[in-house]
Amino acid sequence: MPYKLSATLLSHTSDVRAVASPSDNLILSASRDSSAISWSRVSSSSFCPESVIRAGSRFVNAVAYLPPTPAAPRGSIVVGGQDMVINIFTLDASNKDDPEYTLVGHSDNVCSLGVSPEGTIISGSWDKTAKVWKNFSLQYDLRGHEQSVWSVLAISETEFLTASADKTIKLWNQHKAIRTYKGHRDAVRGLALVQDIGFASCSNDSEVRVWTMEGDTVYTLSGHTSFVYSLSVLPNRVLVSAGEDRSVRIWRADGECSQVLIHPAISVWTVSSMPNGDIVSGCSDGVIRVFSESEERWASFAELKAFEDEVSRQSLPSQQVGDVKKGDLPGHEALAFPGRKAGEVKMVRNGDVVEAHQWDSSSSSWQKVGEVVDAVGSGRKQLYNGKEYDYVFDVDIQEGAPPLKLPVNVSENPYAVAQRFLEQNDLSMSYLDQIVKFIEQNTAGINLGNDSNYADPYTDTSRPCDLLQALHLCPAADPYTGASRYTAPSASAPPESPAFKIIPYSKPLSFKQANIPAMQAKMYQFNEALRTEKSTEVFAMYPEELGMIEEVFTYLSQASSQSSPTTTLTRAHVETVTRILDRWPMSQRFPVLDVCRLIMAYPLHAPLTPSSREKLFDSLFKACDWTAVITGEKAMTKSQETNVLLLFRTIANSLQEQTPENGALWITQVFTTLARAPQLLLTKAHKVALASILFNFSCIGIKGSVPAETRALHLSLIIQLLRARNDDPEAAYRTCVALGNVLYASKLQKAPLHIRPSQITDIKGAVGAIKSTFPDQRIADVYLDIMALV
Repeated sequence: MPYKLSATLLSHTSDVRAVASPSDNLILSASRDSSAISWSRVSSSSFCPESVIRAGSRFVNAVAYLPPTPAAPRGSIVVGGQDMVINIFTLDASNKDDPEYTLVGHSDNVCSLGVSPEGTIISGSWDKTAKVWKNFSLQYDLRGHEQSVWSVLAISETEFLTASADKTIKLWNQHKAIRTYKGHRDAVRGLALVQDIGFASCSNDSEVRVWTMEGDTVYTLSGHTSFVYSLSVLPNRVLVSAGEDRSVRIWRADGECSQVLIHPAISVWTVSSMPNGDIVSGCSDGVIRVFSESEERWASFAELKAFEDEVSRQSLPSQQVGDVKKGDLPGHEALAFPGRKAGEVKMVRNGDVVEAHQWDSSSSSWQKVGEVVDAVGSGRKQLYNGKEYDYVFDVDIQEGAPPLKLPVNVSENPYAVAQRFLEQNDLSMSYLDQIVKFIEQNTAGINLGNDSNYADPYTDTSRPCDLLQALHLCPAADPYTGASRYTAPSASAPPESPAFKIIPYSKPLSFKQANIPAMQAKMYQFNEALRTEKSTEVFAMYPEELGMIEEVFTYLSQASSQSSPTTTLTRAHVETVTRILDRWPMSQRFPVLDVCRLIMAYPLHAPLTPSSREKLFDSLFKACDWTAVITGEKAMTKSQETNVLLLFRTIANSLQEQTPENGALWITQVFTTLARAPQLLLTKAHKVALASILFNFSCIGIKGSVPAETRALHLSLIIQLLRARNDDPEAAYRTCVALGNVLYASKLQKAPLHIRPSQITDIKGAVGAIKSTFPDQRIADVYLDIMALV
């Protein structure tokens, strides 16, 4: 019998990211609405919520089931998510906010969970690690992946599988990686054990692979047309997969797809199987659906018809189904011929409408799965960074800041586009929904589905990265391209000379966004670790320092939430942070450096004196092991890389509108030290932060008088960064705008700066190379401004 809809579970208000179905009568789900729910069966084709679990206000991305114990006779639910911890709740009929156990150890989003038959928990995280927990304590720390660990699987109490965004799968014996499986061409998203063979994996490369444990690929299952997120195995050993193409696919043992279950949602994030063979799916529309091949568990005829109608009403962008030439398409008569295999898609004309129909081999009929819409109203592609896009929008981060470019193909998941843009420009994922809304409003009204709440296919939340300033997004017209753009709803823009397109920009950038509770928890965790070790207890914070740090976090929490702080920060607080920074071990300094970054972003009750700033930045460079960084020939360690990035962002935050121009010795000291930065060892994030430092100081130079020595040093740093290997358009653009501001101040504001002929030659060559490397309009515009000023 074919699989048909059995039950629809409605309670979540956002994407269902994970489901587990340990018995025929129990379903567990985790959602972006910050809740997990246990559902119990009330009839053959219906379930109801039994308990709703909320351990916090952030997304819940993973769920698993712990078998019963004397303390938990009905078993327990294990959840993990954006708050970086794993919470365990016993299952009963009550709603719960407080877990029985909380497992702390991950430093980023927990995106996958697994449980062994004996109750050992394994977790995977964006922090690139998997962790194994025995009796609610950490047993093994699995380190070796180069990117996020998207899926985990417990084979036994000592053997584990992990899958990663680094395109590999690893087999572990206890804490040692004993084999690495390579074959997927993109991030590996899901794993499932296949009895008597080995295991299966699925990937963003749209393929499902079945492997032996020795590393041989038994066969590859091709049929999905986009990312494949999740796998499960039915009791009869049949594989089931779910993905971004709105489908759950059921695969026969010979590798052929036997049935495709299309969903009325853009993303089918997760799939699970019940002991009775029913299939459970969780989607971007917030709905959990159960499908069964047992006729007695099928939904009513009316419910089945309503589900089919909902699927058929979906709109598909033309790129999703290939090149569509309406005039060449047959009419409905083409549907009289059977399809060749399950899941085959055929497009037909129905008047002026193009319909997509999919062959259902179980019912031997074509089923309408949506209507195809044109991707772009204008039909004109735009070039950005050498690639064609349907739209390229300008994004104004804040008034006076250089605009960024947002390239969009409307066939793409808007959340994928928005997340890629935020990551490339080092912006916070907390603005994901605002950018998605802008894309949807400004892409010719194309309907990409009836789903307004689905999430990004790569991630689903804010990674702990810093931001320029709060994005206030509203569409406006770009005066140069006529395209829509984001602007800050503020007062009038700074006056610009009509001769220039970009220069001058006079509003400094800042890195203010932060997860302050996580920062505070990490700092206290490190302090406790130092205090409890005999060899390190002298490094721990003193009681009076703890009091000062508590005041710092209270102030930063209030200031960052735009509420009026009930306390103030003084030089004494900064000196306390500096003392801690001076004595803590290298690997534990990053939360203290992060505190410095935020302190510099918000005005103190009494500004630091120049000498205090000199002392602070001397401590900051030492805390980053700067001498070792600039003399080393090898890539920085992870601790050095993180600490240097936070150092650069702290300096950028120190160069704001309120920064005094006088007493610039500390700035000269900083620039002199930065001149020795090892350009070849810097990451893209480092370069963007370093370019922000140079841009921010150029804004100060436009508005006030800066000593000639400091300005000359600033210019040499700009030229040095321009001449370095340019592999990031944002870093290059910010550095070019900084250069334009310097030249503008020198020429048009009568603040002459002696520029040597050799420097002019360097400037022309470096800026010309950048223009050739990054063929987008904003760089071409600032190039013309610079050439006019040179």
